[in-house]
Amino acid sequence: MEELVIRDADVVDGSGDSAYRADVVVDGGRIVSIVKEAAAAGCQRPKARHELDAEGLVLSPGFIDMHAHSDLALLRDPDHSAKAAQGVTLEVLGQDGLSYAPVDDRTLGEVRRAIAGWNGGGDDIDFDWRSVGEYLDRLDRGIAVNAAYLIPQGTVRALVVGWEDREATPAELDRMRQLVAEGMEQGAVGMSSGLTYTPGMYAKDAELTELCRVVARYGGYYCPHHRSYGAGALQAYEEMVTLTREAGCPLHLAHATMNFGVNKGRAPELLALLDDALAAGADISLDTYPYTPGCTTLVAMLPSWAGEGGPEETLRRLAEDATAERIRHHLEVTGSDGCHGVPIEWDTIEISGVGDPALGEYVGRTVQESAALRGESPWALARELLLKDRLAPSILQHVGHEENVREIMRHRVHTGGSDGILQGAKPHPRAYGTFPQYLGRYVRELGVLSLEECVARLTSRPAARLRLADRGLVREGYRADLVLFDPETVAAGSTFEQPRTLPTGIPYVLVDGRFVIEDGRRTDVLAGRAVRRSPR
Repeated sequence: MEELVIRDADVVDGSGDSAYRADVVVDGGRIVSIVKEAAAAGCQRPKARHELDAEGLVLSPGFIDMHAHSDLALLRDPDHSAKAAQGVTLEVLGQDGLSYAPVDDRTLGEVRRAIAGWNGGGDDIDFDWRSVGEYLDRLDRGIAVNAAYLIPQGTVRALVVGWEDREATPAELDRMRQLVAEGMEQGAVGMSSGLTYTPGMYAKDAELTELCRVVARYGGYYCPHHRSYGAGALQAYEEMVTLTREAGCPLHLAHATMNFGVNKGRAPELLALLDDALAAGADISLDTYPYTPGCTTLVAMLPSWAGEGGPEETLRRLAEDATAERIRHHLEVTGSDGCHGVPIEWDTIEISGVGDPALGEYVGRTVQESAALRGESPWALARELLLKDRLAPSILQHVGHEENVREIMRHRVHTGGSDGILQGAKPHPRAYGTFPQYLGRYVRELGVLSLEECVARLTSRPAARLRLADRGLVREGYRADLVLFDPETVAAGSTFEQPRTLPTGIPYVLVDGRFVIEDGRRTDVLAGRAVRRSPR
């Protein structure tokens, strides 16, 4: 007898087609049968050792977070309710060009310092891996939800070239190609870049194109955080489209949005650019989160030259008064490339987390607010925080536009991604609320998307980009990564004031046919594993 039957569910199967009533039988981690309208037809209903009455609940494929920063959180926190409680059953890690494989001892230490604001310093983690394959093997020991991995181009460059702003030599480029090929062979699904973060931003287009050719050869995709979401946003998007078409590599645009005052109301221009490329045969997808503020690290705002040489050189420059004044001028007057070519507005920069608890008084306030309380300039306060906290502060950046969020969300190649940074006392609520926010606010309350269309964007379309042949749909033979939610009550509990509040209306989540959320509570099941690239 099979393990589980989910009775009388309203199945929204991920295809975008209309919902239907069915009994769904799960066994051995897979969906083994779907009996449509079983009760109404009066037919023999399937039986199993366990039955779940799903009356009033929608059954859908588990949600795929196309842009996650859980690289260490999955290892640090077996509970991982931040994602599991949202119905997320698969996260894509290795984002924005910086993560923890492939590395050597030197690079690992540098990367840990550089992205402490994303993932913490990692003092509580046993870094017993160096290669992509070894990291995936570590995930296979058991995690809360499944995870796929993108090779981080900035980490690859740090490993081979270092943190210098210069072109790679032919030998260095060959070595980077080799590392990307090895990572793809070991199971990565593609490559990411962070082109406003050092050292990845030092790579010219020709270098990126060569690495994308390798990714394409293995059937992967390129996921860039491109060179500007501000003053040069449209040109930056066009650059990525052109680059990947030259390389013959599929393109997935990370947290695709149009931010800052210069881009208010300009989402249609971006979508027209993408439509033209799609009509010409380009393979493009994108992800967004359903909120207006962004989230990153405070050090990311600095001009790229301030990061040359790595984190220790950044700290040295900040400590030198004359050099710090140059940094301030780039930030406040010129508009640094780290701040997307737009002069920084300190009243939009809210400190969301610090590494040193002694600096916790600054969390939840903008830099401008804290500076005013202390009677000093915003830059003086920001500089002090960066030095005292050794580049660890994370920030919310309140520069987005709701109309742009909605326009991009409607596009046919759109998928969902949280960009969820789980560090800090007041993280962005998207880390805990992205997927119920889509279903509750943008489907039920605002009607921006239909329920069936929204679910497709969170399930089958991401699975297609990841080339996962047996995930993303409720189909016989597919993996039983499933979520049951109440369409009338599902909502994000997280807010900017209480960002770690779990969602409501998602009582059941299954990973590999096992309940990780049951009756609204996290179980002790660790059914997640690394999801490796499928052979072409």
